[in-house]
Amino acid sequence: MKVVIASDHAGFPLKEEIKNHFASRIDFIDVGTHSEDSCDYPDFAHKAAKVFIEGEAEWGIAICGSGNGINMSMNKHKMIRSALCWTKELSELARLHNNANFLAMPGRYIEASLAYEIVEIFMTTEFEGGRHERRVRKISDF
Repeated sequence: MKVVIASDHAGFPLKEEIKNHFASRIDFIDVGTHSEDSCDYPDFAHKAAKVFIEGEAEWGIAICGSGNGINMSMNKHKMIRSALCWTKELSELARLHNNANFLAMPGRYIEASLAYEIVEIFMTTEFEGGRHERRVRKISDF
């Protein structure tokens, strides 16, 4: 499974922990950042989006301090449906009802152990379809 992963400086520590935890199950394409030096989250969100849109990854993970900025940047791209998740339930609903293809998380506000559970749920939950299909289509058709 190929997954693109991106973060800014605030999300860097959690990004590294996620990569280490899932190394045996996920082939990560890490587009940066690669340190805790101050940087701008949109730069890495746009790199991650490009990798996904070009078909190099099945889905993606994006992390910044609050998760908000990188999530907003991801959703500027037409093919991206990024969901900001800080609980297991939000992760499940993002996949079930919204067919999210990017998982955004707040690096400063969740522990690694919870992030692992959120990632696990995101990658194993299938889109429910049905009545949700129409709604998801309307996101991209606007």
